[in-house]
Amino acid sequence: MSIGDPVPAFSLPDTDGAEHSAPLDDAPVATVLVVTCNHCPYVIAWNPRLKAVAEDYQPRGVRFLGINANDASRYPADGLERMKQFVRDQAWPYPYLRDETQEVAAALGAEVTPHVFVFDGEQRLAYRGAPDGDHQDPSRDAAWLRGALDAVLAGEAVAEPDTRARGCSVKWRA
Repeated sequence: MSIGDPVPAFSLPDTDGAEHSAPLDDAPVATVLVVTCNHCPYVIAWNPRLKAVAEDYQPRGVRFLGINANDASRYPADGLERMKQFVRDQAWPYPYLRDETQEVAAALGAEVTPHVFVFDGEQRLAYRGAPDGDHQDPSRDAAWLRGALDAVLAGEAVAEPDTRARGCSVKWRA
């Protein structure tokens, strides 16, 4: 995907079996898709920051969805039962979707976990990359993601719309 491209069409189930889709007829002011998983140390390090961003921006009309596309047959820690456990144990504030076919992650061009994609109110890609510049430094506070959301909410272009995503490779089926 390139900056400005429309959100790819999808419908995926969350850990409770509810379907979540894109594009939406009544688009939110912004949508954040995070291609993620359960076991990656980068994901684990960034999760508290991602949770805080969701808690800060959801009241402002931003939709958040986590998408796990990893091959659970090779990485059982990323299977549906472990996803359900994660949501319960972490009191996760946004839906965690299972991309069993890996089609959504592929359409997004996801490379690693976590890989963050921000879509504006017109459901066009405004930002992709990492939450911030250092998964090991909590003081970074997902600054790149927050900056992208602030720009989108203000109706402005994101200053740095394409940062290098950092993390574990998406575990594609062989």
